[in-house]
Amino acid sequence: MRVLAGDIGGTNARLAIVEVTGESARVEVQRQFSSQDAPGLASLVQRFVRESGAKPPTRACFGVACGVIDGVCRPANLPWIIDERELATAIGVPQTSIINDFDAIGHGLALLAPPDVVTLQSGEPITHGTIALIGAGTGLGEAFLVWDRVRYRVHPSEGGHVNFAARDELEWGLYAALRAEFQHVSYERIVSGPGLVHIYRYLVVHDGGERQSIRDEMRCDNPAAVIVRHGVANTDPVCAKAVELFTSLLGAKAGNLALTVLATGGVYVAGGIAPRMADMLRTGPFLSSFRDKGRLSGFVEHVPVHVIMNTNVGLLGAAVVAAGTS
Repeated sequence: MRVLAGDIGGTNARLAIVEVTGESARVEVQRQFSSQDAPGLASLVQRFVRESGAKPPTRACFGVACGVIDGVCRPANLPWIIDERELATAIGVPQTSIINDFDAIGHGLALLAPPDVVTLQSGEPITHGTIALIGAGTGLGEAFLVWDRVRYRVHPSEGGHVNFAARDELEWGLYAALRAEFQHVSYERIVSGPGLVHIYRYLVVHDGGERQSIRDEMRCDNPAAVIVRHGVANTDPVCAKAVELFTSLLGAKAGNLALTVLATGGVYVAGGIAPRMADMLRTGPFLSSFRDKGRLSGFVEHVPVHVIMNTNVGLLGAAVVAAGTS
């Protein structure tokens, strides 16, 4: 079945025509657009159809970075309100649905091939055990999958917006700085692309010494991308410390999620940032923070942990939902 699918984040929107056959999905045509520059999802879809020359299918599904309630969502990182009924009318696709972006990733898991996943901790997976999803991009997404004796059911979550829990004096200082700016400090304020920039800015004040060359790069490029690039390559001390703290906090939050849903089937780390620092997640503080759970450390040490390297997993998952094969 030929469907229209989308993975709509706070920064970028991926749209595609996908052919779904059984348990496989093949992208026929795909485009990426800036979410921030668009007045709404309908205009992006209309532009995609116009520029690609593709004939719109009769089914569509869009994974959007927001909580979807009764077919409506209000993205935290976009000034949009998306109503799937109004969207269906605007784009001329009668069977249109919107789902949470990590709901889409959950549906895309079954389509991943071995090269699409990097294992950080093999663990001891339990057959049909609950699976947790977490990932940082413009925001911090979470979801989990539960086996219903026939197949896995995906349950979206807004767990990225829970209160941040500082673990030491450095993190308490970071919390205090962000609380003064935002009042409520969620994990998403810190464990996300913008959160990485918050960490970096805090460390510049805390430790001192921002290099002019880094400041100049950030004027011309996405600041989070600059920090990741120099942090992973260890070519700037503040960027390196920022990335180290970021990976530690991501590991701690992933471990929290593993405990919350009892993820005996494993934890999958998705999002736009993790694939760019997969080696650092394996060798840095991510796993030690993931396992640092006091009396429950023994449990999380046995939970498999993987990084999803295929950035189209959400797009493919949305296509599967559109086709009604999930």
